[in-house]
Amino acid sequence: MNNYFSVHDIDALTSWVEEAIDLKKNPLSHKELGKDKTIGLLFFNPSLRTRLSTQKAALNLGMNVMVMNFGGEGWSLEYGDGTIMDQGNSEHIKEAAQVVSQYCDIVAIRAFAKLENREEDYEEIVLKSFMEYASVPIINMESATGHPLQALTDAITITEYKPIHKPKIVLSWAPHPKALPQAVANSFAEMVQKMDAEFVITHPMGFELASQITNEVPIEYDQGKAFENADFVYVKNWSSYKDYGSSSQDENWRITKDKMDLTNNAKFMHCLPVRRNVVVDDAVIDSENSVVIEQANNRTYAAQLVMKKILEKS
Repeated sequence: MNNYFSVHDIDALTSWVEEAIDLKKNPLSHKELGKDKTIGLLFFNPSLRTRLSTQKAALNLGMNVMVMNFGGEGWSLEYGDGTIMDQGNSEHIKEAAQVVSQYCDIVAIRAFAKLENREEDYEEIVLKSFMEYASVPIINMESATGHPLQALTDAITITEYKPIHKPKIVLSWAPHPKALPQAVANSFAEMVQKMDAEFVITHPMGFELASQITNEVPIEYDQGKAFENADFVYVKNWSSYKDYGSSSQDENWRITKDKMDLTNNAKFMHCLPVRRNVVVDDAVIDSENSVVIEQANNRTYAAQLVMKKILEKS
């Protein structure tokens, strides 16, 4: 594996998940693999779980870690080809990616959608430009349209808690005070389609994800109906793909105990951070069926598995 850009870089999900669970049992078992290797973490946007878990994963493999917050510490980058750079951007991606590659053996990047222009966001200019000009592997720590580390984490968590029978997994939209990208929902939807599960997506009219992401997954506009007999309820806000960047604060879609009572004693999942009593009621997220903390813990082992595979190939 040269880069980890999307869940489609996973060649065999079941074996990946099993390997990650084994790593979780003995996280220091491959500490010599990353000896004298360095990973650079470049953040164009804020992070808590992604930053700390990826650092922890690298340390578990014996790697050195360098972190740079591009928003306040790096030069503003230009991505256009043939651009006359007489305006705000100070450095071109062609030089920046090559220079960073000289300092690192792996580069991991986090760069959110701007939610202003759908075509530009879905071109993934930041990640794809680094992949084009860098000479080392690139890991996606959340891009404009995907969060494959989170999705791998979610597959690990579902596997750990799955029932004996084929599980029903529901991805539910929920309200939020501001418009959020589709990245987490996109990658989760793509990941679950690789699993042996019944999968349903529920959201208000107008909040359909891109059809190339959802494919033939059933869409249910009645949230209560979607929740019936569910074993996992994964909750996330995302802004509209069709009316790009628009959002809603429809409180009728908040996750409540009454709604969770419609399920098959479902596990509640969320990538965090979460707006309590806006996205989900305290009674749900604080319940014994909430697995959000263990889900966050699994972020380390998802990242560690990806790094391990890259290091083994290199």
